[in-house]
Amino acid sequence: MFDFRYHALSLAAVLIALAVGLLLGVAIGDANLVSNAEKQVVNTLRSNLDGARNRATALNSQLALRDQFENAAYAQLVGGKLAGRRIGLIFLGSPSDQLNALVRSALESTGGQVALVAVVRDPPSLPAVAAAAGGGRYAAIASDPALIRPFGVRVGVQLVTGGRLLGKVASPLLSTYNGTLQPKGGLGGIVIVRQAGNPTGPAAAVQTAFEDGLAAGFAGSGVPVVGAETSTTSPSEIPWYEQQNLSSVDDLDDIAGRVALAEVLAGGHGNFGRKATATSGLLPPAPGVASP
Repeated sequence: MFDFRYHALSLAAVLIALAVGLLLGVAIGDANLVSNAEKQVVNTLRSNLDGARNRATALNSQLALRDQFENAAYAQLVGGKLAGRRIGLIFLGSPSDQLNALVRSALESTGGQVALVAVVRDPPSLPAVAAAAGGGRYAAIASDPALIRPFGVRVGVQLVTGGRLLGKVASPLLSTYNGTLQPKGGLGGIVIVRQAGNPTGPAAAVQTAFEDGLAAGFAGSGVPVVGAETSTTSPSEIPWYEQQNLSSVDDLDDIAGRVALAEVLAGGHGNFGRKATATSGLLPPAPGVASP
């Protein structure tokens, strides 16, 4: 015998068949309705696309105008701030063509120029430095760790002012350099870009002592010193610059960063940019205006 479940399933099947038939009949019998719906969807999508294209065109025009304004304003903001000043660009570890170009671009309207680009081996080879130092104090640097920081201080000072020791150890200390290591009258500012690795063991201790000394030598040379990176530099080296009590700019790829770089080289101090470590804000305050 058939039970209640059989009758229920049969009834459900009949109802489903009727519903499907009804839908098919409507679809077949009203093709114009489906066609009209399709046309409405297409027209709506076309209208949205045209609107998006128009907005994109307007935004591109606005960006072009902003770029023109920024370029014109930049020259007025920094024009002549570094007139006649020779700036040293010092890479710790590895060089960067991008940062090199950005620093040069930032100086274009200031009247200053990049007079020295040097790439410092970080950490340096102490035996090679000892051999190049000759019979002086630092001939024993490979066996006396206490000499590493004072050596870094001397190198930092002499990269600004020139000096005999730097001339002796330039080959093992610098992987490359462009410009003069004995500038007449010295340099008027230093831009540091740290792109060093993170060695372990004894090499880490050498790196720390040398970098601490180098930063102290730069700071003690009496010229403005600023650490620089881009907004996408990862990992950021701003904490290291802060640790060394050096000014920094973290967005050199932006016009605000280039203005900040020029201002710091002109005598400002602080940590500027967009990152959380930019504790001094986006830009140094204008002359005569107190910091917020």
